[in-house]
Amino acid sequence: MLFLVKTICLCLAFWGMCYLGTGTDEKNLKGLSAYPDVIQRRVKSDLILGPQVKTISPVARFFSNLLLYAILLLIMCFFERQEGFLPNFRNVLIMGEALNLFDFLVIDLLWWRHTKRVRFTGTENRPELYSNPKNHLISFLKGILMFFLAAFIDGLILSCCL
Repeated sequence: MLFLVKTICLCLAFWGMCYLGTGTDEKNLKGLSAYPDVIQRRVKSDLILGPQVKTISPVARFFSNLLLYAILLLIMCFFERQEGFLPNFRNVLIMGEALNLFDFLVIDLLWWRHTKRVRFTGTENRPELYSNPKNHLISFLKGILMFFLAAFIDGLILSCCL
């Protein structure tokens, strides 16, 4: 039961961070890679926003997210650790993939694509520009691999902590 409560709290905290991390052009720039390609091109060519765009290699982003979520899930699952690798791996994997699925279905497909909060100046009334789910789907698929690797790492660490 505690595991389920922690997973729900993790999902809600993640949504809260997404909400607080949007709302202005400057905040929205931080997540530009999740935007449809048409929006990315538009922002990068904008005279004001374009120079503010910071690019990070997809490999660097993947491994920094892997480290972040491996640590976060390790902390979340530490007090429910069990003897052996498989139970710990399973718990971390379930929590991580639940967060990934929540992010994809609830945050990306339901909230993000329909809120004006994530829209850049000049596109507030152009919801069709934000409707392509391709980049969200790609992120979800990468997340499956990333959370699997985080669960593997955490499963090893948690099984050694007893």
